[in-house]
Amino acid sequence: MTITLPSPRLVAEEQRPPRGLLTVLLTASFVTTLDFFVVNVAIPSLQARLHAGPAGIQWVVAGFGLALAAALVPAGRLGDRFGRRRIFALGLLLFTLSSAACGLAPSTGSLIAGRVVQGLSAALMGPQVLAILRHSYTGAAQAKAFGRYALSLGIGAVLGQLIGGLLIKADLFDLGWRTCFLVNVPVGLVTLAVVKRCVPESRAPLEVPAAGGRGGTGLDLAGSALVAAALTALVLPLIQGQSQGWPLWTWLCLAGSAALFALFALHQSRLAAHPVLDPRLLREPGFAVGILAQLGFNLGQASFFLVLALYLQMGHGLDALGSGLLFVSIGGGYLLTSLNAHRVAARLGRGAVALGTAGMAAGLGVLALTAQCVGTAGSAWWLAPGMFLDGLGMGLVIAPLTGSTLAAVRPRLVGSAAGAVATTQQVGNALGVALLGILFYRAVHQGWTHAFVLSMLVLAVLELAVAALSRLLPKN
Repeated sequence: MTITLPSPRLVAEEQRPPRGLLTVLLTASFVTTLDFFVVNVAIPSLQARLHAGPAGIQWVVAGFGLALAAALVPAGRLGDRFGRRRIFALGLLLFTLSSAACGLAPSTGSLIAGRVVQGLSAALMGPQVLAILRHSYTGAAQAKAFGRYALSLGIGAVLGQLIGGLLIKADLFDLGWRTCFLVNVPVGLVTLAVVKRCVPESRAPLEVPAAGGRGGTGLDLAGSALVAAALTALVLPLIQGQSQGWPLWTWLCLAGSAALFALFALHQSRLAAHPVLDPRLLREPGFAVGILAQLGFNLGQASFFLVLALYLQMGHGLDALGSGLLFVSIGGGYLLTSLNAHRVAARLGRGAVALGTAGMAAGLGVLALTAQCVGTAGSAWWLAPGMFLDGLGMGLVIAPLTGSTLAAVRPRLVGSAAGAVATTQQVGNALGVALLGILFYRAVHQGWTHAFVLSMLVLAVLELAVAALSRLLPKN
């Protein structure tokens, strides 16, 4: 009897990720990131059409981010338990439906409800994307996939303001701000149609239970509720507190958040099986350092875009489309380096993060110097070189930092680790907006330029601190 062995080429082809996998995952990542940033451009039009008051507008912005941050960690465990493709598809379906609800919202209250569901939907997708990338790719292919993932996030964040300005300017069918949400519907439907064919199903491996213990990948409902409550108590006052003058309830929420986090940590340490955030992650090589670096880096992300947008529109008097066009300067730099970040990381290892954050610090310094020289009387386009340099550095950080944080994590912990990384990013964004917002608004009485320059210098110091911290990451 003759035994025919499969050729190495056929075996290699069977092991390749399905065609279209990256396109599906990155499309979902792009639209959710875009939706987070595009609403800032839509606020003036939205306020005029719905007659929304200040509190309503704050909730339109805060609802998405709060729901996203609160649900990310439990969502990672849901993917481990029920299947990452299944939870990803559910999140994409809910995001598509909630985008339609936002675009057709007849009142501010219904729009806020739709934004909350959008945030929950984005939370269901986010950890699954990271875990599926980690599961489906290895070696150089994995680094390249994470690079494309970072590119989709960066383009969504950097160009969100431009895309929103263009949509509002086009005013298709007299829909105005509604197109910023309705554009997600056809994209979501097309992507949903190919999820089953393009995305392989995966779950966390079943663990061998200890004596008397249980195996599997169950969901800790009590832990999920605790972490959601703790994050809500943290993020809510940070988003609302500045605009309301930090009333007593914000401080009570922050104190309650600390207590809830302590209770959550105690609960997780005593849980024998299936914790939401597995304590073993902190014993993984470099994971704790990676999480700390992620927090530091994201403290300067959303806060930078917010302060820059305020300076361009309020200080220089640009409209949403004009400031969005200027944001292309960051996008150009980001595009150049993010496409090759995996090659830089392969050669420099953790040094890629240090190089990128140092480049960002240099760009922020140039922005501060330029603004100090030009002020608000000169052309805002003098800021473009500093923005371009910042984008160059940013493109070298996101993918290598995320990859380094997840690379050493064992397969059974990837879902929990991905949820922790994504949550850290959102909490860092919220903390950064709140903390830098305090500094910016306290300094703005001395002029928009003074507040902007001071903010850029603080962010430059923060990036240098992340560069120093990155030297503690594991060597690749």
